[in-house]
Parts: sequence; structure tokens; C-alpha cells
Amino acid sequence: MERIKGILLRNKKPTEEQIKKLEVFFKEKQGIDLEIVFKKDPNVEDGFILNIGSLSYDWTRAGKIRQLQHDVQKISLEKSNYIEDLKETIKSFNPILNPIELGLVESVGDGIAKLSGLQGATYGEIVEFSSGVKGMILDLQKDEIGCIIFGDDKDIKEGSQVYRTKNTAGIGVSEEILGRVVNPLGAPIDGKGQIGADKYSEIEKTAPKIIDRQSVYRPLETGILAIDSMFPIGKGQRELIIGDRQTGKSTIAIDTILNQKGKDVICVYVAIGQKASTVSLLSENLRKHGAMDYTTIVCATASDSAAFQYISPYSGTAIAEYFMDKGKDVLIIYDDLSKHAVAYRSISLLLERSPGREAFPGDVFYLHSRLLERSAQLSDEKGGGSITALPIVETQGGDISAYIPTNIISITDGQIFLESDLFFAGQRPAINVGLSVSRVGGAAQTKAIKKASSTIRLDLAQYREMEVFTQFSSDLDDTTKRQLVYGKGLMELLKQGQNSPLSHHEQVITLIVGLNKLLVDVNPNKIKEEMNNIISYIEENGKETIRTINESQNLTDHDKENIISLAKEYLEKSK
Repeated sequence: MERIKGILLRNKKPTEEQIKKLEVFFKEKQGIDLEIVFKKDPNVEDGFILNIGSLSYDWTRAGKIRQLQHDVQKISLEKSNYIEDLKETIKSFNPILNPIELGLVESVGDGIAKLSGLQGATYGEIVEFSSGVKGMILDLQKDEIGCIIFGDDKDIKEGSQVYRTKNTAGIGVSEEILGRVVNPLGAPIDGKGQIGADKYSEIEKTAPKIIDRQSVYRPLETGILAIDSMFPIGKGQRELIIGDRQTGKSTIAIDTILNQKGKDVICVYVAIGQKASTVSLLSENLRKHGAMDYTTIVCATASDSAAFQYISPYSGTAIAEYFMDKGKDVLIIYDDLSKHAVAYRSISLLLERSPGREAFPGDVFYLHSRLLERSAQLSDEKGGGSITALPIVETQGGDISAYIPTNIISITDGQIFLESDLFFAGQRPAINVGLSVSRVGGAAQTKAIKKASSTIRLDLAQYREMEVFTQFSSDLDDTTKRQLVYGKGLMELLKQGQNSPLSHHEQVITLIVGLNKLLVDVNPNKIKEEMNNIISYIEENGKETIRTINESQNLTDHDKENIISLAKEYLEKSK
């Protein structure tokens, strides 16, 4: 048996008898022929630490407490008798001389640490530094390990010790997290006290298998007429919101959250790299409209480290999966994945990975695919819950053929493209009907919306083509002029103010009135006002029709004729 040297760290020198006992213990219990060398360490105030290669046997008070914490973490938080189990664990706790794998910090800076040792460490594992700060392994090389640091690295020095925890990154989740603003580690940052946890959810998790999914078939209405009528989103779908800076991408996402009020949908908003003031205003806006009751905000601000920005969407998805596994429907918004890719690029370059196209690392596609694939409509056997993802991506100069946009377009089930020219022309939401698409389509629409919006895309396409064709012509026939007026009126109807999503019946009424050309003779500047008046009039005089549409989610010929009749009646009275 080969004799191995062990370094004994202690405040005072042990006796020969104590050293002999330790050597005998390791030979009999561990099968190690040990030669113990004493090294004075004033920091070890009680007990001792014995280092054998990369393994560390910690028999100090801190080491025993760490063992107890590990035993406590094994108790299922979902058990009803959690407190009794906790008391029993503490009462029966008996510390044992078990090794923890020990490594050393070779270099540290910019939120990245290079480590040596930790031979058994795995990708994504959490490690703990001697200062108490935690990190996550992101790079495994032959001679060293790259690790991102969660928190301040000022107390981490070259030569500092680091320990394996053998746990993957995760956050504590419970129903209490609704209505709260948390950081990517699940800690509250809204000043409203601690959040109780009944489950520890891993932030990196394998996406549901194909066999555990079913087709997207239920609508998730955004309340935005242009989307629900032409690019419907279904529960379990991934629909990309893409466009230049300041074109209303976040507004669409927020309006969609507001429209889920009273619809039993949980919302998770992940803010990546935004200003803290912006997130504060957002939470206040949601609270004012009563939407924070069913919403959680996961926030990694621009001032947070790249490590926090990197894990934030995965943390948000872990929260969403907690509710999906309970059979609930969840809407998650990633705002935005362009900043997420930039944060990952920063980390990768600091870890000295080879950059590829447009300086992004080669696995940046996997970065987002493994995230978005976790959104799904689960089968009834798995509870029937769903996660609907609305990732947001920022383009430069409307270039959707850039690296990150094309990556995410290929992962998602369609995109809503917002155009700067339309936005500045006053068409808000500034949705480009030609470049936007939903690959789920009519499967994610109610029958009422599907019937009411049957010709809208064709009519708008004809209007756009005719508008381009006639913009240099002044001599137009009456039919062409009327077609242009009708098309302009449709564009006016598709305009919507911020924080004002339309209900289901309001959308149906608007589509029927608009597509049946009842507003052709109305001044385009007054179309929105007239439409609101018509909706109010029908709500007052056609209550049975509205009740039928809302309850059945269908549109009969009788209901359609009734809406047209009431709209004409109002227009006659208002002349």
C-alpha cells in the first residue's frame, strides 16, 4: 500500500498519540496508509482540517454545521410534516469524518474565477468559496476549471480555497413568489420580506419529452387585435417579438400580461440587462392594473454581473415550470435575449473560449434552444399545464438576418416583427404584417375570432399593394379610392393604445364592423372614437349576443347579423 502524505491544519500542535489515532483510523476505515504532517493554522480555532490531495476532511465547528445543512436540505419541502422531520434530523444528527473535494483559486477577476483541483466537478455544479460566496462551473478544461461568481468577488483571492457542493444551481419556489420581484437566485429585492419555499427547482432542466407533450390548441389572447386576429398565440407556443430599439416590443409583452387578468394564467417577466428604474416602473404599472397578483418579476439589471444576467432566464423558467407541473398555464417573457446573448459572450470570452460568427461562441444556439424548448403544452397524463414563451430580441436597423435573430427565429414557432417606419408613422403596435407569422395559426384561435377575421390579412395585403402602386398617381377611379379608404380604415382599427388590451367580444365586434366596411364613410381620424362608441352601444343593446360569444367562444350567423344590425343602427342615429 502506497504511503500518502496528509497535511493537518490546526491551531496548536497535536500530540503523537493524536496523530497515531488518526493514522490508524484512516488505515482501518478508509484503507489509506497515511503520513500526517502538521501545519499550524491560526484560522482553525477548534478541531482540525486534514487535507489529503484534493480531498479535505473538515472536523471544525463550521465543517459540522455544513454537514447538518446538507442533511436538512435532503428533507422534502413539500411534506406536510416538514417541521417534525427537521426537528428529528437535528436531534439525531451525528457528524462523521467525510471528505469534501477541495480546490484552489488560480486567478480571479471580472466575475470569473479559474480553479485548480476539484477533479470530480461537473458542468453546472455549484461551488462554494472560503469567503461564503458561491459560483457555478461553466468551463471544464484538462488543467483548470472556469467558474462564474454569484456576488462580490473582492474577498476571493488567488490561493483561496473552494469546495464542491455536488448540487446544481437552483432556486426555492412556492406560491408566495407571485407578486414579488426577485433576483436570479430567488432572493427578494422588493423590500417585502422573505419568500417561503416549498420546492427546490433546478434552473437547468431537461425539456419535456415529445411523448409528454400535446399539440398547441388553446388560445392565449394578448388583447392586441392585430396579433389575435392575424398571428394568434396558443398556450405552449413560443412566439418571438422582434424589432429595433424603441418600437414597442416590451409594450406588447406587458399588454399581454395585463390581458391575463381573471384568466387563471400565471405570468413570469424576466428583465435582463435593463435599468433598475425601468423595472421599478414596470412593477408599479402592473400593480396599478392589478396584474402583480399573478405575476413574478425576475430581475438582473444592467448593473448586475454578467453571471446574473446569464442565469436569469433559466431561473424564470424554473419558476414557470413549478406552476406548469401543478397543471397551470404560465406565460413567460424574456426581455430580452439579445442582452442575454451578449452577457454569455462576455462570460465566454473571459473564459477564453474561441469566438465564432460575429464574435459569439459556437454554443450560443444551444444557449437559447435549451431554454425555449422547455416551453410546452403538457399532455393530460402530465397534468395538462403549459408554458407559453414570448422571447424578445432587438435588431439593428431592422436586420432580422443577423446571427442571434436568425438563431431564435429557427427555435420559435413564429415571430411578430415590429417596424421602425410604421412606429414613427403612428401605426402602433407597429406590426409588419408581411414579415410576421404564427406557425400555429388558426389552431390557437377561438372560433369566433377565426370567423370574424377571415379576410383581414388578404384585405390588408391588397391595400398595401394598391397603396404602393397608386402613390405616384393622382387620377384614381372611385373603386380604387374606396378600396384605399377601406384599407386605411382597417389600419386605423388596428391601432391600440398602451395598457389597453381588448376583451374577446370587443375584438369580435371590431373585426365584424371593420371587415363589413361599415366605417368606410367615417373620417379616418374619428374611426377609433366611432368604433368605441359602437362597442358601447352593442354592449348596452346586445347583451345576449355578447354573452353568447363570450361563453361559447363561437360566432353564429345570427350573432354576426345582430352585431351588423346594431352597428348600422348606431351609425344611423349618430348622423
